[in-house]
Amino acid sequence: MGSLVVVLNGDVLTDADIGAMLGFHAERRARATIYLVPVPDPTPYGLVELESDGRVRRFIEKPSPSQITTNTINAGFYVIDRALIARMPAGRVVSIEREFFPGLLADAVPFFGWVDDHYWLDIGSPAKYRQGQHDLLMGTLRVPIAPALAAARPSSDEAGRVISPSVIGAGTHLAPGSRVGPGAVLGEGCVVGPGAVVEGATLWDRVEVGKGAVLRDCIVASGARIGAGAVVGPGVVLAAGATVPDGADLHV
Repeated sequence: MGSLVVVLNGDVLTDADIGAMLGFHAERRARATIYLVPVPDPTPYGLVELESDGRVRRFIEKPSPSQITTNTINAGFYVIDRALIARMPAGRVVSIEREFFPGLLADAVPFFGWVDDHYWLDIGSPAKYRQGQHDLLMGTLRVPIAPALAAARPSSDEAGRVISPSVIGAGTHLAPGSRVGPGAVLGEGCVVGPGAVVEGATLWDRVEVGKGAVLRDCIVASGARIGAGAVVGPGVVLAAGATVPDGADLHV
């Protein structure tokens, strides 16, 4: 086997077994292998048809309903012989789905699809991102949370209450009477004020939550400040450095 490039899309969360995929690639003497997953509706993705031996027959990016012939889609995880990268022209953007893969088929390059039943989630939307956070907390993936995060999960300042499953980043301070969890993820250096509630929410680093504020099922980026008594409801997404005034009520 020559030198290989392994590619994983940045908006994909999976516990797929890369060793098994590499083994499949070698056994088939493939030049490129794509990880495939079955989904109820393939239209938002790249639909992939396979031959009986796993060779890719056809690749249709974002198929229309009339083009759907299978439910296996491009899962955004690839093993590619390094030499094939030269097929991508320099100096311009190249679509791997619309140009590179169809080019392999046109030139009869050995191109295979690997289908497996591991966890897979497209986290390219706020709702799916939050689902991924929840699934990690609940152990739905077949990999444990990183040891440092797992160790931090049950611990916090004694003044605040943490309900599992939750993850509390290093240096985060929970004031007296505050409650974090269940289903909360807090990054490093956050401050949760007295009597504040953070439930089912994902807070990045250095977020400040004011006294008596309530955050539920939302996403708050780094450095944001939530005023005292403010409510940030389900589905709300706050940008880095955002400021929510005291007593504000934010809902989608």
